[in-house]
Parts: sequence; structure tokens; C-alpha cells
Amino acid sequence: QVQLAESGGGFVQAGGSLRLSCVASGSIFDLFDISSMGWYRQAPGNQREWVATITRGGSTNYADAEKGRFTVSRDNAKSTVYLQMGSLKPEDTAVYYCIADSRTSTRRYWGQGTQVTVSS
Repeated sequence: QVQLAESGGGFVQAGGSLRLSCVASGSIFDLFDISSMGWYRQAPGNQREWVATITRGGSTNYADAEKGRFTVSRDNAKSTVYLQMGSLKPEDTAVYYCIADSRTSTRRYWGQGTQVTVSS
């Protein structure tokens, strides 16, 4: 089992920045089994949507709306993934969820989420 704990959410004005962090915990075997990590978000009344992912080797992918504004990174030694968000817009307001995928199964772990609120 892998547990994911997000932090760094909060209130910010439009145009501002926030950095989210997500720390994975569990047995050494479970942490070694993690391949890609990333972020999803869910705004009120909307479906959960993919934001960005990063492989263990550091390759990244972003949803079109976040390209150029968000940067995903990770520290494998700390089992941590980050999401640096810039030029924030009110429509970025959502609960942001961290995910981690298993290398040896189809299992995906989810964090509890952290609220990001962008005021206009």
C-alpha cells in the first residue's frame, strides 16, 4: 500500500503562483514499485481531469490548458512529486489530487486532495 499526502494548497489572487507537494509513503518495496506520478484536479460540478504526469525518469506530459503555466517535477529519493503553478486563473480553482501508478500492476493510488482557490 502507498499513501499519498498533498500539501501546499490555499488562496491566491489571479496571476499568482502556488507550489503543491505530494509525499508518498509505504514500504520500501511499494515505493520502489511506483512508476509515474502526477496530478489531477476537480472543480465544483465538474469531472475530475488530468493535469500533468511525470515518469520515474523525468519525462513529463501536460494537459493543454496547463502547458507553459504549470511545471511538474519529482524527487525520487524523497518519493515526492511537485506541481509548480503560475499565472493562475480563477478557472484553476479546484481540489488537486496526487496520483501514483504501480509499475507491476494496474493499480493507481490517489491522495486526499488539496484545495486551490484563485480569486479574480
